[in-house]
Amino acid sequence: MSKEIKFGNWFSVILALSCVGGLASCTSMQERDMTPVGNFQVEQYLGTWYEIGRFDFRWEKNMKNVQAHYALNKDGTIKVTNTGYDYKAKKYKESIGKAKFAGTQTNVADLKVSFFGPFYSAYTVIALDADYRYALVAGENNKLLWILSRTPTIPEDVREKYIQTAQAAGYDLSDFVWTQQDSWY
Repeated sequence: MSKEIKFGNWFSVILALSCVGGLASCTSMQERDMTPVGNFQVEQYLGTWYEIGRFDFRWEKNMKNVQAHYALNKDGTIKVTNTGYDYKAKKYKESIGKAKFAGTQTNVADLKVSFFGPFYSAYTVIALDADYRYALVAGENNKLLWILSRTPTIPEDVREKYIQTAQAAGYDLSDFVWTQQDSWY
């Protein structure tokens, strides 16, 4: 019985630490003072985006030809379909999730996305050109950042502008990965 209590205590500690860590990652967005894009038109954001760059976290490790496709669901949420090719495992991967606005405002690019049921993560568009061709998207912490484009490449001036925006927001880009976009297989 004492082993069960000890396990229960450890489980509670781990759960509490996870919650605190989750809260810390949520507040880190505010601490980095990043403002979501205003006057956001979700209909213009829908469609296919190519990943130009990212931090190589475990879900996208060894991926190339990464794309995200956003489509509006009947309930107002956004279907998110991420695809890419794992060049080490030599296989195509797909993840399907959903996104919704983090607050009540639907004209601010502050969303949250889930690929795992009830668990959501921040998806905040912090830079977007007027024609919705290029986007800089921040996640919950300083190891989640994406540069997206409607085409497999991005002009150098836009790339540099987004790098500067990310650095000004507190990102250390020394481990940032530039996604290879070439022919599929």
